[in-house]
Amino acid sequence: MIIGVPREIKEQENRVGLLPSAAEQLKRRGHSVLVEKNAGIGSGYPDEDYIKAGAEIVDLAKDVFARADMIVKVKEPLKAEFPFLRKGQILFTFLHLAASKTLTDALLKSGVTAVAYETIQVGNRLPLLEPMSEIAGRMSTVMGAYYLAKHVGGSGVLLGGVPGVLPGRVVVLGGGTSGVNAARMATGLGADVTILDVDLERLRFLDLTMANTRTLFSSEAHLHELMPTTDLLIGAVLVPGAKAPKLITRAMLRKMRPGSVLVDIAIDQGGCAETARPTTHVDPVYVEEGVTHYCVANMPAAYARTATQALTNITYRYVQLLADHGLEGACEKQPALRGGINTRDGKLTIEAVAEEHGLKYEPAL
Repeated sequence: MIIGVPREIKEQENRVGLLPSAAEQLKRRGHSVLVEKNAGIGSGYPDEDYIKAGAEIVDLAKDVFARADMIVKVKEPLKAEFPFLRKGQILFTFLHLAASKTLTDALLKSGVTAVAYETIQVGNRLPLLEPMSEIAGRMSTVMGAYYLAKHVGGSGVLLGGVPGVLPGRVVVLGGGTSGVNAARMATGLGADVTILDVDLERLRFLDLTMANTRTLFSSEAHLHELMPTTDLLIGAVLVPGAKAPKLITRAMLRKMRPGSVLVDIAIDQGGCAETARPTTHVDPVYVEEGVTHYCVANMPAAYARTATQALTNITYRYVQLLADHGLEGACEKQPALRGGINTRDGKLTIEAVAEEHGLKYEPAL
């Protein structure tokens, strides 16, 4: 198989879909790897590394797409890339289709077989999403702590406090991978941390394993009660494959102190706050209801080298399966891959997205 790795063109997206070491392994297995010029440079992997690994450097993205049987990316294709997609080609990347009907329509029109990292589920886990959720969760606390500083418009609260001064309060909505990592970082800074979830078994687990973090059943009433004393609110809600529910309302934010911060990790799935809209690393924040909103849709790209390594640690085994056995053969060997198929031959093959956009759902295989 010919595997293509285009350069990411999303704003400030410095990750790359395949490491040089992975390209070398694919080459040894008899596959060809095409890498767009400078695709890995943002993650610290120059073209020379890929050449040494046996990959071919290609000048233009359109040529990578034209020649490759499978495209391996990090982020969803943007409008400029839509014309390059074609029927019979596999696209393997993050998609988050529930948040974008435009992208959904483009994939259906192209006929491409789009396999999304974030909808591959093994048991109760989303293994390809987890490493990025870990980074986004940890980063949410770092960014939130920074934007609480007075010189950038924050309330001037130091999350960890100091002797004789109470620490700041962090509220994390969602007890999944990103929420737990956000809470761990906040606890490590010495903040007063409360994590909310609707799964009581999950809350019991968190209560046993995170001794310095308080747990609370997630409800609208509880959120309203917490808001007046919350300095940093982190939205970490995830419904696999579907648009994030709007659990943080404008009325809740009005109760927060001016200069408080909201970080909406769920923004790539539409956001879990009523006031959330996607931002970029170039212009990451805006203020509504007196609250600083940080809603960057590709948060892990800020730490591109770590993120690329963490992502490809888990994606490579699936890339290898698809390359060695094709889609059907790979799905037989790893049935979880079936859940990753979002579109195929012009058909929408994921129910949550079909329901969100009012489109027809058809089984993938």
